[in-house]
Amino acid sequence: MRIVIIGAVAAGTSAAAKARRNDDFAEIVIYEKDQDISYSGCGLPYYIGDEIKDIEELTPRDAKFFDEKYDITVKTQHEVTHVNMIHKRLTIKNIVTGETFNDHFDKLILATGARPFMPKIDGIEQKHVFFLRNVQNAIAIKTFIQEHKPKTAIIAGTGFIGFEVLENLLPWNIKVKVVEVMNKITPNLDEDMALLLENKLIEKGVEIIKGTGITEIHEDSVTLSNGKVEDADMVILATGVRPNVDLAKAMGLRLGTTGAIWVDDTMRTSHPDVYAAGDCIETYNSITKQAVYRPLGTTANKTGRIAGDNISRDNITRVNNANGLMHYQGNLSTGIFKLFDLSIGSTGLSEAEARKAGYDIEVIHNIKPHRPSYFDGEEMVIKAIADRTSKQLLGVQIVGTEGVDKRLDVFATLITYHAKVDELFHLDLSYAPPFSTTKDPVHYTGMILDNAIERNRKILPNTELDKLPGLQIIDARTDKDYTKKGHVENAISMPHAELRKRLNELDPKKPVVTYCNKGTTGNAAQNILINRGFKQVYNLSGGHQFYKATRVKKEK
Repeated sequence: MRIVIIGAVAAGTSAAAKARRNDDFAEIVIYEKDQDISYSGCGLPYYIGDEIKDIEELTPRDAKFFDEKYDITVKTQHEVTHVNMIHKRLTIKNIVTGETFNDHFDKLILATGARPFMPKIDGIEQKHVFFLRNVQNAIAIKTFIQEHKPKTAIIAGTGFIGFEVLENLLPWNIKVKVVEVMNKITPNLDEDMALLLENKLIEKGVEIIKGTGITEIHEDSVTLSNGKVEDADMVILATGVRPNVDLAKAMGLRLGTTGAIWVDDTMRTSHPDVYAAGDCIETYNSITKQAVYRPLGTTANKTGRIAGDNISRDNITRVNNANGLMHYQGNLSTGIFKLFDLSIGSTGLSEAEARKAGYDIEVIHNIKPHRPSYFDGEEMVIKAIADRTSKQLLGVQIVGTEGVDKRLDVFATLITYHAKVDELFHLDLSYAPPFSTTKDPVHYTGMILDNAIERNRKILPNTELDKLPGLQIIDARTDKDYTKKGHVENAISMPHAELRKRLNELDPKKPVVTYCNKGTTGNAAQNILINRGFKQVYNLSGGHQFYKATRVKKEK
């Protein structure tokens, strides 16, 4: 059997390696139009910032490696320009020499990846304008910085790449501004968590210009859609990617609703002898089962392995899987990135996505340290979304410094296996003071959600404060905190220790929301009021700390 793979980054090389492990006799050929293969695209920003000194650390495998270890032929700088599906023949162009030749296949895997989205901007073709999609892009950016020593830069986009490039330009003493066409930053975060992150970045001196895009790029500046002109000796366009489907369309393959290549859960396309994997395909959300386009390295590696396994399945024996196929089980769009000392991650559905999908949701914010304060515990803010009907955990977003990745992976595992909120408390997680608190932030998240859904300990997001007529707002902190740290607008200072004696100041027939700094004392005050006959009592989600960090926009 002759297997031809088009594309040699994450998905293509994963597919090839798996196919070879299954079938040592198959002919396997990979065509890649780029000159680098099997590289770590997610590491490229750190090469620009000189955190990674040698680009070869990100490109550990070349064509010779695959030839010697796997007996796989890899031809770089070779572009497949045409596929004859009737005769299973390929036309290939050698990009270096211009020569064209033909090849044939029995089975074909498309791993054509994605390409940067090219916004319509005058001047986009200039030499100081860059995208970051591959190794040569990273080399070009770093070389430009070293040779031209730019003083100012504009980054368009606030996704993973945009922010990672931001951090890695600063060591070169470049003044960087970030432009975001949307009215909020970071696509994977809900508006409240995005605002939390934005305010933290403003405190660090980062200038973010929202609600506007670049309309024209000049030699040393850009013009924005709001009419302003900003200095820019270099421009980085981190404006997202689109699936590379030109070849698939020319082959007559079915495209999905997202515009990426449609595949079934075995990675087979609409043609029985053609499979596809990686950033060129449409996958599905494992919660809603709806089609999504999520070009992530983790997904590319998984889908590549599945395609390689299934395309070579005839040569291996499986005992437990009746049809011998490996099936993709969907994704949660789990992602995390580092920005200065911050870790920002999300998994599952956002609040906006959950509402759009029709869930009746409970939303809470939990602020807890990753380990005890006597071990210099660092706080993280956890936003969790759950379905009130099934009690299933649907999604989590976290902004913090230490321990974010650990909790995010636990949450991703819980969501994958359809955990209900009351089950989180019973997790037997590891504990020792250097690593965590006795009740982990994961435990607390489950406790807050369970209390809200099952035990009438309702949570009120700070965005809902002005939506309850006659709402009585009780600040359960000390009078000193009320005065010195600020307070929620229209709140009454009624410290927890005095609450029982001052109940006559409140109307039990009207709604009440209690709060403290983060939520614990607010919950204690809430319990007192419920026990004393108050019928509609809420605890402010995330307390005054989250209110202050998100409701009140900070100025630079």
